[in-house]
Amino acid sequence: MNLFERDPTENLLPNDGIVNYFGKIISQREANAYYEKLLKGIEWRNDEAVIYGKHIITARKVAWYGDENYPYTYSNTTKHALLWTQELLELKQLSEKLIGATFNSCLLNLYHNGDEGMAWHSDDEKALEKNGTIGSLSLGAERKFSFKHKRTKESISLILEHGSLLVMKGATQTNWLHRLPPTTKKFMPRINLTFRTIIV
Repeated sequence: MNLFERDPTENLLPNDGIVNYFGKIISQREANAYYEKLLKGIEWRNDEAVIYGKHIITARKVAWYGDENYPYTYSNTTKHALLWTQELLELKQLSEKLIGATFNSCLLNLYHNGDEGMAWHSDDEKALEKNGTIGSLSLGAERKFSFKHKRTKESISLILEHGSLLVMKGATQTNWLHRLPPTTKKFMPRINLTFRTIIV
């Protein structure tokens, strides 16, 4: 574990937001075990979006979990949360303890290989707490993750490690975009858990 080799209070953004990277917060063995359990135990579904009136089904798969059957709408489609699994609750509680925040929901993404990524976007849907905290836990393939300022276009990238925790808070979603760029490198699947607070 390299939790204490990093300073999680260091802000990776130069301005207009706060991003902290804790690095690996669980051991390699624990990360491997959670990865296998989530890969097999989560109710994965292909993601759907309506863009410019066209219905698109992605290769990437998603799942939406929470305290209750919360609705969550993005890309003009709505999902209803499933109740937490034991593994998700354990990872949520660990993340909450380290971050010092509480979450009531989690959006999971499954990227099968390097070809699958996520375009530039902000997690600023009306259902989410404005300027709230989002905890992003990565399992599986190590992938590049990028930020770009909406006005200045300044960009910052880092590699998200297996079993690592990234935190976005403050005005990050208001002022910055983020993405997971695709890559031609051959990667094993990656699971990303983004713990969030839905306004209820």
